[in-house]
Amino acid sequence: MKLHDSGVYLVNGKLTETAPANVTPEQARQGTIAYGILKAHNQSGDMANLRMKFDSMTSHDITYVGIIQTARASGMEQFPLPYVMTNCHNSLCAVGGTINEDDHQFALSAAHKYGGIYVPPNMAVIHSYNREMMSGCGRMILGSDSHTRYGALGTMAVGEGGGELAKQLVGRTYDMACPGVVCVYLTGRLNPGVGPHDVALALVGATYANGYVKNKVMEFVGPGVAGLSADCRNGIDCMTTETTCWSSIWQTDAVTEEYFAVHGRPEAYKELKPAEVAYYDGCIELDLSTVECMIALPMHPSYAYPIRELKANATDILHEIETRANEQLNGKVRMDLCSKVQPDGSILVDQGIVAGCSGGTYENLCAVADILRGKSCGNGVFKFSAYPDSMPTYLELVKNGAVADIVSAGGIFRECFCGPCFGAGDTPANGEFSIRHTTRNFPNREGSKPGEGQISGVALMDARSIAATAANGGVLTAASEICDHEFTAPAYHFDRGMYDKRVYDGWGHAEPETPLKFGPNIKDWPEQPALTDDLLVRVVSYITDPVTTTDELIPSGETSSFRSNPLRLAEFTLSRKDPGYVPAAKAVKAMDAARAAGTLPGEVAAVYRALSAAGYSVSPEQTNIGSAIFANKPGDGSAREQAASCQRVLGGAANFAREYATKRYRSNCINWGMLPFLVEDPAVFGKGDYIFLPGVRGALLTAADSMPAVAVHADGTVTPFTVRLGAMTDAERQILADGCLINYYKHH
Repeated sequence: MKLHDSGVYLVNGKLTETAPANVTPEQARQGTIAYGILKAHNQSGDMANLRMKFDSMTSHDITYVGIIQTARASGMEQFPLPYVMTNCHNSLCAVGGTINEDDHQFALSAAHKYGGIYVPPNMAVIHSYNREMMSGCGRMILGSDSHTRYGALGTMAVGEGGGELAKQLVGRTYDMACPGVVCVYLTGRLNPGVGPHDVALALVGATYANGYVKNKVMEFVGPGVAGLSADCRNGIDCMTTETTCWSSIWQTDAVTEEYFAVHGRPEAYKELKPAEVAYYDGCIELDLSTVECMIALPMHPSYAYPIRELKANATDILHEIETRANEQLNGKVRMDLCSKVQPDGSILVDQGIVAGCSGGTYENLCAVADILRGKSCGNGVFKFSAYPDSMPTYLELVKNGAVADIVSAGGIFRECFCGPCFGAGDTPANGEFSIRHTTRNFPNREGSKPGEGQISGVALMDARSIAATAANGGVLTAASEICDHEFTAPAYHFDRGMYDKRVYDGWGHAEPETPLKFGPNIKDWPEQPALTDDLLVRVVSYITDPVTTTDELIPSGETSSFRSNPLRLAEFTLSRKDPGYVPAAKAVKAMDAARAAGTLPGEVAAVYRALSAAGYSVSPEQTNIGSAIFANKPGDGSAREQAASCQRVLGGAANFAREYATKRYRSNCINWGMLPFLVEDPAVFGKGDYIFLPGVRGALLTAADSMPAVAVHADGTVTPFTVRLGAMTDAERQILADGCLINYYKHH
C-alpha cells in the first residue's frame, strides 16, 4: 500500500502527478465523482461553502426519538424527505422493562403522523435496509449512525449527530466547507481466504493514526474494483468510517447494476466514474493481491496486523497490545492477552461473532457455512454466533442450506440485530478473548464493565478467518491457511415480500391527526440557557489519553435503553472513564442555579475576587457558570449526539481540546450549545480550575480568530491564555449564542 505525499491526477484512468497542459487544478478538481454528487445536492451555488439537502435520511432506535423531539420543538409538521427508522439496536425488550418497545411504538406513530418509513425490530440492521431499499447512484443519504456508508452503491452517505438530521427535518441545510477527496486506487485481485474486513483493516491501519483521510471523501477507483463483488465492496466501504473520513464513493459498473436489478430497483443504477481528468488531494494505491488475512487487536480497529505476523510473534505483540490497553484502562482492571498463547505458540480464542452491517452479509455467511460444513465448533469452550444483516438475507441462507451448515457445526444463528457491535449481545465472560467481524473493538464495545472489575479483549477479523478459527476448535487460524479455493456463494435472490408485509411506508402520506405514542421513559429535552456576554466554567474532568471515544463520553450497551430520557441517560456520562464527572458537573450546575437566584456561592465569589485582583471585571448577572472537560482529542467513533447532549443536560458549557477527532462530534457540541474550544497548551489549567472567558459572546458572533481566557487556580493565582473556536458558519455561531439548536429555531 502506498500513500502519496501530495495530490495526484487521474488522466483517462491512469495515475500521474502532472495534468495535461490545458487543464487547471481547479478544473481537474471538478472531475471527481464526489464533486459531481456534491454539486447536485448543494443549495448555495458556491462549491467552496456547501449548503446541502439529502435525498433521504435514516436513524435507528438509539437516536430517532431525540431527533424527532428536537424537530418537533423546532416547528416540524411533517417529514420533508423520506426518513427510515429502523429498530436494530434497542430490540432486547428485557432491558429496562417496556422502554425499548415504547420507543418503537413512538417511531411507528411518528411514521404515520409525519410520513416516515418504519422498519420493525429484527427485520434488518439499519445499513442493510438502506443498501437494499434506499441507495441509488448519485444519491446522498444522511444517517444518525457513524457507519452510514453506501459509497459502494454509488451513494454518498454521511453519519452525523441527531442535530444535523433535525435541521433537514425543518427544511434547513447541512453546511460545511467543500471536503477534500482522496483517491483509493485499487489494482489486483484478492487471494483465496481474504475477505472485505481484511482489506478494510489494512486501510484503517494505514490511515487512521496519521489522519490521511480525516474529514475527506474516499473515492474508490481503478481496475481492481471490477474484481470485487457488491457484498465485498459494501463490507470494505462501511469500515471507511474508522479511517475518520467524512464520506465515501465508488466507481460503478456492471456489478453495481446487477445489485440494483436483483433488488428490483434497476432505475437506481447509473454509471459513475471520474472525468477524463480528475485531481485528488491524496492517493492510496492498494494492490489487492498483497492484502493478507488481518486481525485488529484490542482496543482499536487501527491496531491491525497480518494474522501471519501475529502468530509468528505472538507473545511480543500481545504483550505490547495488553500494555497499551492497560494504560488506557488507568489501572481499573488488567487485560491479559499473553495467557492466550499456548506452549506450542498457538493462540486460543474463546468466542467468535459474525454480525451487523459489516459481517452479517450474504456472501460472508455463505463463506462461513462453506468453511464450517461438516466441522465442529461446539467444544464447550469456543462459542460461535452469526447474525444476518436482514431478513431477506436470512431467508436466502435458509433456502440454500447455509443456516443448517452453521447450526450443524455447533454455531448459533441469531436474529438481525446490531447488538454485538456495541455491547448488547453475546458479551463474553470476564478475561475471555473474542474475535468479531463487526465494526469496532473499542474498550467495552463487547459489553464488559471495567469499573466493576470486568474486562475482555476483542479483536476484529474477517468472517472467513473467524470460521477457520471455529473449525480449528478456537485456535486462531487465518482462512488463507485452510482455503485453497475462492468462495462462490450461490446466486442471491432478493425477496422483498417480507418488507412489503411488515415495513410501514408512509412517505408522501402523512397522517397529521395521528397522536404520537409516548412511553413513560420518553421525555422532552430540558431547556438550555443562552450564552451570556461572559462565561465562567469549571474543568470537572481532565483526560490526557491520546484519543477519547464517544463510547467513553457516553457508554453504549445497557445505557442505550435510556436514550429517550435525557436526564436519566446523563447519569451515565463518562461513567467508565471518570466516575466523578457526573457529581462534579451537577455541583457546578447547582452553583449556577444559586447565582441565577441571586445567591453567589462562596467558591464562585472567591474566583471573582481573584479575577478582580488581576484586573478583570465580572458581572455575576451576565456570566453563566457551566462545567467543562478537557480531552486531547475527543469524539472518535459513534455519531451519537448524546456524547454531547449529556454533558449539556448536566450543565456543560464548553469543551477544551487540542483537536476534535471527527467533524460529527464537534457538530454535536455546537448543536447542543457547547463551545468547542481549541487550546494549544492545556498545561495552563488543570482539573478543578475555573476558566473565565470575558466577552465570549461578542467574540463568537464577530468570528474572532481567537479570544482571551483566564485560568483561576485553587490558590487564587490566575493564568491568562488564548483559545480558538476554529472555522464555523454564521448559523453555527448563532446556535452557540442561542444556547442550542432548539433555541435557535425558536428565535429564528
